[in-house]
Amino acid sequence: MEAMSAQPKFKPGYGPGWHRMLVETGWWHSFELPDGRVIRGVSEIPALRERLGQFPIPQDLTGRRALDIGCWDGWFSFELERRGAEVVAIDIWDNPRFREMHAVYGSRVDYRQMDVYELSPETVGTFDIVLFFGVLYHLKHPLLALEKVCSVTTGLAAVDSFVLRENFDLNAQPLLHFYENDEFEGQTDNWVAPNLACLAAMCRTAGFARVDLCKILTYSAGFACHRQFQAPRAEGARAEILQTFHNTNYGVNCSWMRDDYLACAFRTEEANLTRGDVQPRVGGYGVRPISVTKLGSDFWQTNFKVPPGLAPGWHPVTIAVREGPESAALRIAVDLPLPDNCELKIVGIRDGATWAAGQLDLKAGRILCIWCEGFPDNADANNVRVFLNGSKCSTVFVGPVSSSWQVNVEVPRAIAPGEAELTLKLGRAASASGKVRLLAES
Repeated sequence: MEAMSAQPKFKPGYGPGWHRMLVETGWWHSFELPDGRVIRGVSEIPALRERLGQFPIPQDLTGRRALDIGCWDGWFSFELERRGAEVVAIDIWDNPRFREMHAVYGSRVDYRQMDVYELSPETVGTFDIVLFFGVLYHLKHPLLALEKVCSVTTGLAAVDSFVLRENFDLNAQPLLHFYENDEFEGQTDNWVAPNLACLAAMCRTAGFARVDLCKILTYSAGFACHRQFQAPRAEGARAEILQTFHNTNYGVNCSWMRDDYLACAFRTEEANLTRGDVQPRVGGYGVRPISVTKLGSDFWQTNFKVPPGLAPGWHPVTIAVREGPESAALRIAVDLPLPDNCELKIVGIRDGATWAAGQLDLKAGRILCIWCEGFPDNADANNVRVFLNGSKCSTVFVGPVSSSWQVNVEVPRAIAPGEAELTLKLGRAASASGKVRLLAES
């Protein structure tokens, strides 16, 4: 159900008597029955049509899959079904009025009792179109909910929510009011009220590539949230992507479920880039950068969220600049577990400074180079662990070299000179021990 603020400047204004009508009839949505009669609820049919009509949703949805979150009496669910979509409708309670209209229309809508926080590709699948109407301000964790919505959206999420009325400038400071008790229209499940800029910012932060304001209605605002950027142009400067990695541990593994972020280093002829000028894509989904930093004359770095909803596995990462052509792709491992059956083998140990075999001259440095076999493709500096006499070394590089892998580590100063036992671990797997002689610094 839509809500109103107890403070007049927030009051959306459903018109006089809406409380009484809801109590008397129980209906929030209005419906046209097959025999021509009309069930009149608080929200009239023209208002329902206007609310849905603000979004770029085609009249013909044949072959599309749609999700209605917080479906209540079900008008939007049945309208999407009427347009040809396969529809899943969810709400946190079993609404008898939904079931009544489901029977009246002979509907095939899949109606489920679910919380928005339960949404994931595993629980409900993915959808071309997702409706998220009048739910956000009922939630204690609105940003988490938007991430859940994003994870099951492949095309468009239509987000419509109550917003603060005093400032409709999208460039204003994002502001979210939090209501601890029943200050928001005397209801205990009305928790937050964002301003327009805040709602847009939360949708972008949740992982949507493009967030477009559709319309400000009497008591809400609607944003069309897209998973993709506009199609890249064939002409224009093509960026050269140099490296992509987890932005804090520098590895090739990441997880959208952990809310990880990636960093990409790239080159481009374009100058004076801002966040709006750079279009990263991961696994086909666009995601808006949170930073774009110039590191040299034509050398840049951008950081961005791992897009929600990616299936476990390897995914291509590309960069486009100012909606120009995409770069060649690098790849990143998303939620890809390490195999349990790795057979790790140490095949060589050398001093990183002198290149002497089987030893490390501590006078020359503390970098030890190790060559190994048996690594999976998603081995990286974050998951490969090296121990000398039981003490963990700092892994500074992991990468394939010809038919083997090279691992560079920095030896801790606490390890005494002399012969040391070296062990390498990856997940549950461990190599047989190797021997290395540490030469004294003096």
